[in-house]
Amino acid sequence: MKFGLLVFPGSNCDRDMADALEKDLGQQVILLWHKDKGLHPFSTDDCIVLPGGFSFGDYLRCGAIARFSPMMQSVIEFAGAGGKVLGVCNGFQVLCESGLLPGVLLRNAGQKFVCKNIFIKDNLEKNILKIPVAHGEGRYYANAETLHRLNMNNQVIYRYCDENGEVDTRSNPNGALENIAGICNENRNVFGMMPHPERACNPILGNIDGRQVFNKLFGI
Repeated sequence: MKFGLLVFPGSNCDRDMADALEKDLGQQVILLWHKDKGLHPFSTDDCIVLPGGFSFGDYLRCGAIARFSPMMQSVIEFAGAGGKVLGVCNGFQVLCESGLLPGVLLRNAGQKFVCKNIFIKDNLEKNILKIPVAHGEGRYYANAETLHRLNMNNQVIYRYCDENGEVDTRSNPNGALENIAGICNENRNVFGMMPHPERACNPILGNIDGRQVFNKLFGI
C-alpha cells in the first residue's frame, strides 16, 4: 500500500505524517505538491493523505483555498473511483470544503486554540485512545438532517470522550456537535478527523495509540 501525502503552502504536519507512516508503520510515502495534477502512481488500493497545518494561511476559511488546488481535483476524482483518502485536522477541513465529507469545521467554542492530549472512542469497537489535538477551528457542525444520516449510516468513526469512555461536554475540547471527532463518507473510503494520530505512533513520544487509528482505517 502506498500513501500519497499532499503538501500545500502552510502545511506543517506533512513531515510528521511522513515519518509516522514510513518509520513507525513501514509504509511507502510519496509527497505530492498541490500545484501538480494526476495520481498515476496510485491505485484505488492506495491512500492519499491531507495533513494538518494552515493551508494558504487559513485565509477566507480553513481549507477554502486549498480546495481549488489542481491536485485536489485529482483527489476528488480518486475518491470518486473508490480510492482511500484521509484528512487530518486542516486536511479534514479541506475535505469538508471540497464536498468529499459533509459538514463544516467552525471556530472552537471559547475562541481559543487547543493543544493537548485528549481521548477519543471508536464508535463501533469502543476502543479508547489517547491522541493529541492542535487546532483553533475544530468544532464539527452539520445540520440536523446530516447528523441523522451520519448516525444512521454509522459514519461517525470517533467521538471525544474521557479516559473512561464517557462522552459528555466536559470531554469535548472544541464544542463539536455530539462530540464528533472524526467521520467518513457513505462509501467508507474518505475519512476525516481532528486529532493527530501521527503524533502518537512512536514510543519515544510515550504514546503509540495513533497506530490503532491507521490499523482500523487501512489495516496497517
